Amino acid sequence: MIPNIRHGIVLACVGDAENMSYKRSRQSEAEIDRAFIHVLRHSGDPHAVVEFSPYGYDERQYCSPGINLPVGCLMRSRHGEFAEYHTSADNLEFVRPWALADSLTKCLAAIDVLEYNRFYVNQKPKGEPQLGKRDLYKGLGTSADRGKRELALLWVLNLSDGEHSLLDIAERANLPFALVRDASIALSETDLLVPR
Repeated sequence: MIPNIRHGIVLACVGDAENMSYKRSRQSEAEIDRAFIHVLRHSGDPHAVVEFSPYGYDERQYCSPGINLPVGCLMRSRHGEFAEYHTSADNLEFVRPWALADSLTKCLAAIDVLEYNRFYVNQKPKGEPQLGKRDLYKGLGTSADRGKRELALLWVLNLSDGEHSLLDIAERANLPFALVRDASIALSETDLLVPR
């Protein structure tokens, strides 16, 4: 079954009040690593990215040399670094509903990245095509929002050469994945973009 597993995540201590941390998989730059780091970076919340270590939660088992799956770990309080760890104080009073909800929101956002990270090919790659005549500027929202949406359209067109995924584009453009995904959907509804 191992060859059929693309990636995984271990969730640990995601309900306490500490800032979020993501521990990279042994592979370090796997798609799961990039997705969670991207979501945390664009959340605007304080967070930490921790390099892989063979010490911690169950991710270390999945990342052992004989298995070597790309499995990261999302957590708030880190393994062995909080006073309540493995004591009777590590109970439901330690858990905060807002922290659980926030952790769930970040997990769903990362799953969204993983589910919609696709490769596209620009069908009009010689220069910048007319976006106005294809109604791609219509209804883009407020002026600040409009600028980012227009930029996302241009980045998607520029890097959709079949070699760059939407996550590649979002990282390079320093834009939230959802904005890049929405741009790819809008462009795909015209004659400009097709899936690889």
